[in-house]
Amino acid sequence: MDISIILTYRCDSKCSMCYIWKNPTLPNEEVTLKTLEKLPNHFDNLNITGGEPTARTDLADIVDLLYPKGKITEISTNGLHTDKVLPIIKKHPNIKVRYSLEAIGEKNNLIRGEENGFEKKLEGLKTLKENGGTDLGFATVIQDDNIDELMNIYRLSRDMGVEMATSTLHNAFQFHKSDNYFYERKKVAKEVEKLIQALLKTSSVKNWFRAYLNLGLIEKILGHDRLITCTAASDFIFVDPWSDVYACNVRPDLLMGNLEKQSWDEIVHGKKADEIRSKVAQCTQNCWMVTTARTAMRNPALTFLPKLGPLGWVMLNKLKVTLGKNICFENYIDYEKIEPSNKEAKREFYLGTTTKRNIQSKTEKHYKMGDFFNR
Repeated sequence: MDISIILTYRCDSKCSMCYIWKNPTLPNEEVTLKTLEKLPNHFDNLNITGGEPTARTDLADIVDLLYPKGKITEISTNGLHTDKVLPIIKKHPNIKVRYSLEAIGEKNNLIRGEENGFEKKLEGLKTLKENGGTDLGFATVIQDDNIDELMNIYRLSRDMGVEMATSTLHNAFQFHKSDNYFYERKKVAKEVEKLIQALLKTSSVKNWFRAYLNLGLIEKILGHDRLITCTAASDFIFVDPWSDVYACNVRPDLLMGNLEKQSWDEIVHGKKADEIRSKVAQCTQNCWMVTTARTAMRNPALTFLPKLGPLGWVMLNKLKVTLGKNICFENYIDYEKIEPSNKEAKREFYLGTTTKRNIQSKTEKHYKMGDFFNR
């Protein structure tokens, strides 16, 4: 099983596609070390994230506690506070660190609402690498506002010798957003094709399977169904800052329990968990996030191996690009069937603005959005 632990909803970025920063948590109400001690060992991937995890003054202690519990332990951060991450990397050099980067230069700063954000991330990742970091990279949310920068980010990552992870616009209760729709779906999807081909041309097996993940992103961008059925609540679980445990971060009705009040076994093996897994099996939300997509790609018996479907696609198309041929994406993707775009609903930018924040209390309803759907 993989797990994402959302330490806080405090964040000093002001992203256009995520309103976590508008809805911060209170530090004294956030998940504690004592509660996190209840998590078992042997997670395949354990992601420490937010909000902005470096907002936690006890982040280093949390990492020390959680590091032995995951085969791969990751910190997902905005990259503005390398001083908080550097001592962790010096102690645990193989911890996976991903800095959020949406574009090159000022466009990144605009989309993410960050003063000098691009420069800080670049220098920060170089510093981590110079100090022994072994699994470093950028994480990019593919969207209309940065699609022209996608290959530039890939080339920057390649030239720096770091990884590049991708996701795309989603609506989710965690983001407090229900209007993350594409303006021009086909244009965005076609640019992702270039990244897929580039990834398959590398010698990295990890990149080859990232190519398949990006194929799934194309389907998501066009409004198509998932490539592989979701296995949330079975292969993936999500803990929010109040210790509530969810199957995923999209549907707030998939609440499984509370880690502060219950044991791990009660949450994942109880009757409630069975009910949630039944709901997941019938879910029609069109999601393709790396968390649930990666787990869905894995062989359930041997989790270090992929399922036959992704493996076959990767081997066939790796061979094609090795022979100098282009991938015929129309063999896999129906470009004649595309969900309508939303050219009117442009996202707002918040760089340099002052916006009132809705501080969330433990005693109130946390996720107040009405019904929404990912298409």
